[in-house]
Amino acid sequence: MTRVLAGSDLSQITARTLANYGAEGESFWHHTKGHDVSQNIATFLRYIEGTHRFAILDFGCGPGRDLKTFQELGHDPVGLEGAARFVEMARAYSGCEVWHQDFLRLELPPERFDGVFANASLFHVPRQELSRVLTELRSCLTPRGVLFSSNPRGQNEEGWMGGRYGVWHDDTLWRDVLTRAGFNELEHYYRPPGVPRAQQAWFASVWRKAADRNATVR
Repeated sequence: MTRVLAGSDLSQITARTLANYGAEGESFWHHTKGHDVSQNIATFLRYIEGTHRFAILDFGCGPGRDLKTFQELGHDPVGLEGAARFVEMARAYSGCEVWHQDFLRLELPPERFDGVFANASLFHVPRQELSRVLTELRSCLTPRGVLFSSNPRGQNEEGWMGGRYGVWHDDTLWRDVLTRAGFNELEHYYRPPGVPRAQQAWFASVWRKAADRNATVR
């Protein structure tokens, strides 16, 4: 049986993970600034309805790489980041508004965003908290808003890897959790493209906010 994490455990998970990212801020930026996530961005934007400037929440924006891309594409992105050092870096690099918030203590305005872009961030949410966090993200989306996620693949292992806490979901469980949280699946794929499945370490999926919390995938 999986141990239930107490409040003190969750606080430690958050503090230690964010401290690790903060201590490695410049190194993290150096190694990720040039990553090609254009496939993820294009897929995400393709499903948002309308032709206006999209209001986008970059959930776990890090130093601001994708925030700046969304802005350059003509949209209205806001970043959300837990590591204080990354908040500073993202604001300086992108010029966008960036909210300093812990993933487990979100304060999000209702129906504010057309899309939530969670690229390599939601896997840091402990499994027992994931449904609650997804419900909060769902609430901040406009009707028929879109959620994108990309997570490292696994067999539902949970725990520490180095100084960071994560959950390595399998595809089936991830899709079940999102469906139960009130999202309808639009598309999923594996990354990086162009290599055998065994070498595709990331699972990307796109979801639309269901009108009915009990709606199922169609």
